[in-house]
Amino acid sequence: MAKDNEGDQRLRRIHRVLVMHYIEGLSQAEIAKRTGLSHPMVNRLVKEGHERGYVRIEVKSPRQDLFELEQALAEASGLTEAIVVPSASDQDGVNLQAAGRSVADHILTVLRDGDTICVSGGVGVSAVIQALAPTRAYDVTVVPATGGVQGKHFVDVNHLAAQLASKLQGRSFQIHAPIFAASRAERDVLMSLQSVDEVLDRARGARIALVGIGSVLSESSTYFSLHAPGAGGLDGLRQSRAAGELIAHLIDADGRPCDYPLNERVVALSPEELRAIPMTIGIATGAHKAEPIAGILRGGYLDILATDEATGTHVLDILKRPT
Repeated sequence: MAKDNEGDQRLRRIHRVLVMHYIEGLSQAEIAKRTGLSHPMVNRLVKEGHERGYVRIEVKSPRQDLFELEQALAEASGLTEAIVVPSASDQDGVNLQAAGRSVADHILTVLRDGDTICVSGGVGVSAVIQALAPTRAYDVTVVPATGGVQGKHFVDVNHLAAQLASKLQGRSFQIHAPIFAASRAERDVLMSLQSVDEVLDRARGARIALVGIGSVLSESSTYFSLHAPGAGGLDGLRQSRAAGELIAHLIDADGRPCDYPLNERVVALSPEELRAIPMTIGIATGAHKAEPIAGILRGGYLDILATDEATGTHVLDILKRPT
C-alpha cells in the first residue's frame, strides 16, 4: 500500500511539473524554485512524463489549411514545393502581388552568387520582380527564356530581365529576336543567329527559371496581346485543345505541347529544355488560370508553383479528376 501511495505521489508530481512547464510556461529552474525540488529532479520528472506518453505536442498554425493545401498540391503533381498565399481579395491582381512577394522571398533564400536566372515575360514575373527587396548585391546573370515583345513592358522579357538584374545588382543579357517568327523557316534562321543562340544557351544553363503561366481561351489573355502573326483566334486555339501557355508554347490538359502552327514558330527554350532547369518556378493566380496550371503541372515542367488558396484548391480538384 505504501508503495502504491508513493507511486501516486510521483505521478501527481510529474503531472504538476508538466502542467507548470508546458501549460503555465515556467522554465525548469522556475519550477524548481517554486516546488523546492532540485533542478535535476525537475528535469528527470519532465523526461519521465515524456517517456510515459503524458506529453503530446501539437503545433497549431493560422496557416494550417494553406500548409495542407501546399502538401496536397505537391503530392498530386510531383512538385518539389507549392507556395500558397491566402486569397485575400476578389481581385486577382492583389492575390498575384501576394504570391509575388512569397516567390521573391523564396528566391532570395535560395539564390547564390554565380547563379544564372532565366525568365519569361508576363505580369506574374513582373509581380515577383517588383516585390524583391534584396539586402545585398548578388553576382548573378539574368537572361531571357523567350524572344521579346516590342512596346509591352509588362510582358516584354528583355525589360523584365533588365529589371531583375538591376534589383539584384547583377548583369542581364538581351535577346534581339521576336517571340514569334513569321514562319518555321524564319524561326530556324533566328535561332541559329549567334546573338540569339548565345542568350538561349545561357538560359539552358540556368539554375533557376522564373516563368508565368498563361491562359489562352480568352481574347484578354496575354497570349493574344503578343500579336503573333497567324494566331488564328479562339477557334483555332479550341481546336488545338490548348489548356494553357508556358514560355509562349501552347500546352494541352495532359501537359503535352499542342499540335498548333505557332508552337513551331516560337523563338524560345522548348518546354522540355525548361523542364531540365534545376529549379523552375511558376507563378499564377485566378480562376481562369486553374486549367492552365493543372495542364502544366501534369507535364512536369515546374519544380515550384506559387498561387493563391482559391486557385490552388481549384487546381487540386482538377488534378484529382481522371484524365
